[in-house]
Amino acid sequence: MAGKRDYYDILEVQKGASKDEIKKAYRKLAMKYHPDRNPDNKDAEGKFKEASEAAEVLLDDQKKARYDQFGHAGVDGSAGGFGGAGGGFSGDFGDLGDMFGDIFGEMLGGGRRRGGGGRRSRAQMGDDLQTEIEVTFEEAAFGVEKEITMQKAASCGECSGTGAKKGSSPATCDMCHGHGEVRRQQGFFTIAQGCPKCQGSGQMIKDPCGTCHGQGRVRRKETLSVKVPAGIDEGQRLKLSGQGDSGSNGGPAGDLFVGIRIKQHELFTRDGFDVICEVPVSFSQAALGAEVEVPTLGGRVSMKVPAGTQAGKKMRLKGKGIAKLGGYGLGDQIISIHVETPTKLSGEQREIFERLAALEQDQSNPMSKGFFDKVKDLFQ
Repeated sequence: MAGKRDYYDILEVQKGASKDEIKKAYRKLAMKYHPDRNPDNKDAEGKFKEASEAAEVLLDDQKKARYDQFGHAGVDGSAGGFGGAGGGFSGDFGDLGDMFGDIFGEMLGGGRRRGGGGRRSRAQMGDDLQTEIEVTFEEAAFGVEKEITMQKAASCGECSGTGAKKGSSPATCDMCHGHGEVRRQQGFFTIAQGCPKCQGSGQMIKDPCGTCHGQGRVRRKETLSVKVPAGIDEGQRLKLSGQGDSGSNGGPAGDLFVGIRIKQHELFTRDGFDVICEVPVSFSQAALGAEVEVPTLGGRVSMKVPAGTQAGKKMRLKGKGIAKLGGYGLGDQIISIHVETPTKLSGEQREIFERLAALEQDQSNPMSKGFFDKVKDLFQ
């Protein structure tokens, strides 16, 4: 027995540890060293078996008492110990068997959901659903409430979701005996799997409901109200908790995710919470300066265009943009100046422009002067 490590040391618990502490310690080691997580790793496999042996003894009150009194000899066949000769692993797993099922389930993704009395939960959550709605640029900016109509699974009103014909009730599955899972022995541990006969529900419908045909749910059209918050942007999604498909066997409903599409606006584009608008001004307005009316989400406002404004100049109107989603305040409106060059001139206009061209000097067009100076330097 000298070569064997102390069971308490293996599980890294004190000698007076409770069952819950022993289970917690074993779960941690089993998840770390399980062969499925450490393929072809003999060291990990050995540690897993060592931890399993220690837990199998310490979780059994009689074996633990013998071990505490006699050490390994008390559970290895000598001194009247339990188990077969030369081995302390009896195969009677008890609590450890339940833990193997839980651990195996967790490694497959999520563990086992349990209901009362340690049985597998029969309730199953409904599926999540997705849809899209289209809103205008203004509705996205200020928020709106929309109605959507869609098909979804709902609890059958005829059988109240049981799937059984009115006046009857589901029967306990004769394969899993209502547990919703079956177990099989693999080597020295037990694997729990969903019952193939009842699909994990623990129940069998012998006399199905004529409306839902034993499913407990029916497809029906429902109209829902969706509150679109101010400031939402293209491609964002809203989550409506509990508005997806109804759950089965009393399980909760799934969620509904609503994607947002925004109609293109004739005048405005968006940059974050700012609104971009290109405003045309005439050549004379840009040169002389002018007071012009520009559109905003809140209506028309007057804006001063300074004398000598160049094409492409950006001007900012504070607080005339989009409501900040989940925050306070508004973005701005950015006005991009587009200086229009006339395409058709009257005789009088042509005469005026010709006189203007004759009067133009370098100082009246500073950008041109700088540009041609650089060109001159470049080709000298």
